[in-house]
Amino acid sequence: MNDRLYNLHCRLNSLVIFKDILNCRTIQSLDRLFECMSAENTIEQVRAYSDFVSNLYRHHNDLSSYILTLILEDENIYMIRKSHKLSISEKMQDCLASELESLQMIAELKSEEIRNNIDYSGFLPDWDNSEYDFKAEYKNRVDNIDRYGYGIYAKYYMFIVKDGNVVPVKYPDEIRLSQLIGYKKQRQLIIENTVALIEGKPASNVLLTGDAGTGKSSSVKAIANEYRESGLRIIEIRKDQLREIPLIIDNLSKNPLKFILFIDDLSFASDDDNFGALKAILEGSVSARADNIVIYATGNRRHLVKEKFSDRNGDDMHRNDTMQEMISLSERFGLKISFSRPNKSEYLEIVYGLAQQKKLDMTREELEAEAERFAVARSGRSARAAKQFIDKMLTCHDTLE
Repeated sequence: MNDRLYNLHCRLNSLVIFKDILNCRTIQSLDRLFECMSAENTIEQVRAYSDFVSNLYRHHNDLSSYILTLILEDENIYMIRKSHKLSISEKMQDCLASELESLQMIAELKSEEIRNNIDYSGFLPDWDNSEYDFKAEYKNRVDNIDRYGYGIYAKYYMFIVKDGNVVPVKYPDEIRLSQLIGYKKQRQLIIENTVALIEGKPASNVLLTGDAGTGKSSSVKAIANEYRESGLRIIEIRKDQLREIPLIIDNLSKNPLKFILFIDDLSFASDDDNFGALKAILEGSVSARADNIVIYATGNRRHLVKEKFSDRNGDDMHRNDTMQEMISLSERFGLKISFSRPNKSEYLEIVYGLAQQKKLDMTREELEAEAERFAVARSGRSARAAKQFIDKMLTCHDTLE
């Protein structure tokens, strides 16, 4: 191995702040390639070279862009201290500068530089190298950490909870606000509350109630998509996971990003243990308060709790206590927004809007007549029924064509 390759190999293995990127499969294969270049076994060199390029091609054919992405998304001690506004020692600052310099040198390694040191005349694939200033790129990321985040929250923007851990949704719903028709007033209230959260102003927990299929969940997801570049992330939580919210909030409270904890289709039986857990969270217990987090929930019932006929039995005092307990949960949301079932004109407005988006070639008269027949067959008008109708019409037209 020539002196430059040996130096790069040493630099790669001397990482401290960015040490976790050595766990990456592609970087590990680069490390093995450096090792093989110090040996005299051509077969092993060819195998290591091909293995590295194969791993690189899985993500990128540009080594510089790939390594820069690893650096910017790395959840390391420097980034955590900066995001928590903790002091950084001069020694750690020097370490960061040195490692960024090393990683830039490795990222600029060209494929022909390796190939020229392998005694093989056959074909070996190339990779690209873009020009970056790693120190400037990293400074920009740190200076705008409230927009970009770090770790998995830099790479993904929609999450679920699994086995007590927040895990990314790799293929999320990409719905945008521009795709949603109708309910503009309701949606604007959610947008204004979300913008307040992003801007660090007081924001409310939000309860979206109304009939099924009116676009409550779609509105929340579309808003999350619209503002993800502004540092907004969304974590969907099932009702049976509500007791995990305090720990999630505690883990995210110092994160520079803003988070929506999204609970879809929320409802309880009056004796459900999760009922009390959510009440405590909404009341803002010591372990469940953070300025960068709000809870958005949807439900088909205004009071969220299923009232059984037996709840109305007993003396008047007991019945009143039961009803007040049911109502009290929804009252703990600072903002309550109702999505009611659309009337005929509102339903047709949604149908027309979706038809224009999809460039459906039907007259307004045809759309109106067919959409009304479809709604009757589907037990009423709703935004969901309108979308299903348009999808059906598109399929029919495709079949006809």
